[in-house]
Amino acid sequence: MDKLFVLGVLSASLLVFVPRVANCDNITSCTHTPYPQVCDSFISPNPLLTSKGFRDVALTITLNHAQQAYSLISAMDLSSFDEPAKAAHADCSGLYDDTVNQLNRVLLSNNWEDTQTWLSAAVTNQETCKNGFMELNSISYLSSLPSMLSNFSKLLSNSLAINNQEASASTVSSKPGGGGGGGGRRLLSGGFPSWVSAADRKLLSSPSSSTSQANIVVAADGSGDYKTISEALSASTKQRSGTSRFVIYVKKGTYNENVQVTKSMKNIMLIGDGIDTTIVTGSKNVKDGSTTFNSATFAAVGDGFIAKYMTFQNTAGPQKYQAVAFRSGSDKSVFYQCSFKGYQDTLYVYSQRQFYRNCDIYGTVDFIFGDAVVVFQNCNIYPRKPLSGQENTVTAQGRTDPNQNTGISIHDCQITAASDLKSVQSSVKTYLGRPWKEYSRTVVMKTYLDSLIDPAGWLEWNGNYGLSTLYYGEYKNTGSGSSTSNRVKWKGYHIMSTSDAQKFTVANFLGGGSWISSAGVPYTSGL
Repeated sequence: MDKLFVLGVLSASLLVFVPRVANCDNITSCTHTPYPQVCDSFISPNPLLTSKGFRDVALTITLNHAQQAYSLISAMDLSSFDEPAKAAHADCSGLYDDTVNQLNRVLLSNNWEDTQTWLSAAVTNQETCKNGFMELNSISYLSSLPSMLSNFSKLLSNSLAINNQEASASTVSSKPGGGGGGGGRRLLSGGFPSWVSAADRKLLSSPSSSTSQANIVVAADGSGDYKTISEALSASTKQRSGTSRFVIYVKKGTYNENVQVTKSMKNIMLIGDGIDTTIVTGSKNVKDGSTTFNSATFAAVGDGFIAKYMTFQNTAGPQKYQAVAFRSGSDKSVFYQCSFKGYQDTLYVYSQRQFYRNCDIYGTVDFIFGDAVVVFQNCNIYPRKPLSGQENTVTAQGRTDPNQNTGISIHDCQITAASDLKSVQSSVKTYLGRPWKEYSRTVVMKTYLDSLIDPAGWLEWNGNYGLSTLYYGEYKNTGSGSSTSNRVKWKGYHIMSTSDAQKFTVANFLGGGSWISSAGVPYTSGL
């Protein structure tokens, strides 16, 4: 990953009002927004303020700009673009389409936890669009994008702040460190977080895969309904009614394909025959012309995605730089007993709410990265042998706005050297993370840290960048790499108290609401 700061100037637009279920009029001023002048120029003179809530007007103006941006980007003349720039542009078009979708959802919801998640995802989309041009050395083409995008980014950041302020004034009682968190969460009994239905819990609790559970069977040897996962996903859109859970059983074998679970494919569940038995593999990478975003062997966007007993890998190798094995932008996605294998940028926890339990993650540089609200529990995290001269960094969290509710929480896991690193680990520095973006947020709690972890614990990205605005925390870790006596002295680094750590548990950080509990994944709600 490479960090990026850019973009253009101004535009006004017609106002298309999309009604919300109900209004909340707690916040009526631009004073406390990140960009008050932009807020005043677009919101204060708007006649809808006499009949609609301040938040609704702010969000409606932002949605209108998102719709304009998507239309302008989609209609761009690309005749002067080279192939890398076209690849970055393709990402942008899809990301702005998703942003329009996220903003529409926000305007139709009263649930603060949902709306803050969806607005945070929209902010992440803007950054990812720009990052693609930077990664492929096509930054000069950014000036070709619509000039109104600068104002749109500011309107979006303001909307995130306004939404957060209204919730803080009315319903939110606690926030994870660094702002943008949430309180008022429910716990459910039975040993599961509360994310999915009773039927999903049964599916995830079952000890083995079975064709009797599946709507479709995939088998590379031809013994199923389809030979590829992509064919099965395409068939799922024709075979199902509504958005009820749709189960695809993927028999043992190696599936060499790049798979996309699109946003219309909601509540898809993939069940394999086990880690390193059912394998999805690919090798797309940045060096060969893909954006990091589009290099994923498997990408899940449709909400409610679940994977069990699967391995996802990218075999491009360390010499190809960024090469993603799995990317999830699926809200309320669950991964149970899965393996993710790659080198740089293995697991892209892109956006929205995600939960990983009993999974294995392998990589070198920034190999768990992104801007989701994500908890890893009881996972094995394996730094591998990097290229000569490289350092291993387990995480690179991408929070760009202090009001985003995003972050990486690693809880009750183990971080130990992979087999190829063990013999040389004394000559390779390995860190828990580095700040990809200014408000990067990562915590490591009650986790076993082997001796490969450098005494400093954390690594700078570039000089003092983000060191005072990030939130990095450790809580009661064990193992020979867990001593905090020589950790970094940054303003944003914290040896956490119990009350601090509790804010990053499943119960508080992921909401413990209504989406994991019935998935059948065992979990710890608190510390």
